[in-house]
Amino acid sequence: MSFSDAAWRQLISALHGSGPKAALAITGGGSGAIGELLRVPGGSRLLLEAQVPYDEQALAMYLGFAPAQASSAATAIAMARAARTRAARLAPAGTEPAGLGATAALVSDRPRRGEHRFHIACATGAGVAHCSAVLAKGRRDRAGEEDIVSRAIVLWLARCCGVDVPSPRALLDPDEIFEETVPAEEDPIERLVAGGLDRVTALPDGQLTVAPPRTAVLMPGSFNPIHDGHVSLARVAEDIKQQALAYEISVTNVDKPPLAGHAVRHRIAQFAWKAAVELTRAPTFLEKSRLFPRTTFVIGADTAERLVAPKYYGGDEERMHGALEEIGGMGGSFLVAVRVDGAARLRTLRDVAVPHRFADLFAEIPEHRFRLDTSSSEIRARSAAS
Repeated sequence: MSFSDAAWRQLISALHGSGPKAALAITGGGSGAIGELLRVPGGSRLLLEAQVPYDEQALAMYLGFAPAQASSAATAIAMARAARTRAARLAPAGTEPAGLGATAALVSDRPRRGEHRFHIACATGAGVAHCSAVLAKGRRDRAGEEDIVSRAIVLWLARCCGVDVPSPRALLDPDEIFEETVPAEEDPIERLVAGGLDRVTALPDGQLTVAPPRTAVLMPGSFNPIHDGHVSLARVAEDIKQQALAYEISVTNVDKPPLAGHAVRHRIAQFAWKAAVELTRAPTFLEKSRLFPRTTFVIGADTAERLVAPKYYGGDEERMHGALEEIGGMGGSFLVAVRVDGAARLRTLRDVAVPHRFADLFAEIPEHRFRLDTSSSEIRARSAAS
């Protein structure tokens, strides 16, 4: 199937306006797709970035590991997931991130023993869909194969972004092999850990959902383990806000390795039949606020100190102000509990140097309502010593 120039431009224009914000990673062939997308005005509505990790080492650095085979469906899927993780970090709040990965083995300047083929995968909130094709050897020159792969990438991205377009199969001859696969639904926790989802909710009955209702009061933490202090603070916060509270665990952390799926399951098992747990990929409160607008976050005074300390923003006070302003603009706020620090000093909201312009974002839980002297790390230390 061939497209007229006008029809092709119209298709790409529809893709630009489809809504998702995409990051692309392409290796081995098909990089012309980037030019195809940017040749039509409006590309900034769709594209966040496009990378071509062509060298073996560059591809390994992009993925975080060296793939067993560069041109394979598994590698394209890994690239798509990595691209979506990058898109999620770069996309404006409220937009759907999408990641596309493509890899190909095409006509070279030396004979190729294996098949001429391409693999394309796209990762969205719905999961990962991929397609693969085997091209007839000797039928096209390098430019011809590049053109096929470039257009197939555009079509596959368009389909994954909800645009009604033909399958890339239409670009091939009838005797050439083409397969497209939408894998069986993956475990939501594994998708979250891999970067395919930004948020999963574990309901009290153990069910996992990716379409939960709005959460109005949230208590972030590692909960390793959860203890009576956490539970008591949650009850006090619910009483003050007169709304149900959910806990939140981020599988990524600013200064710790990401959690593995089995560790996530172990932690949420503590909440069975007690409370809902939000699982996210949001290590900072700015990222949490983007996932949970109009939410009150229940924190300790020690966390509040970090929130308003420029050193946690790379020493940039303006960056700290910008983060707090965005949190406030999204309706976020903080309910702050008193804490006893390592020197046995009582820390309250009054000890936190909150800039005057952001004072309304913070409210204190009085000491007579709640005081927490024990941390999860102290409990782990005592358990290890016993």
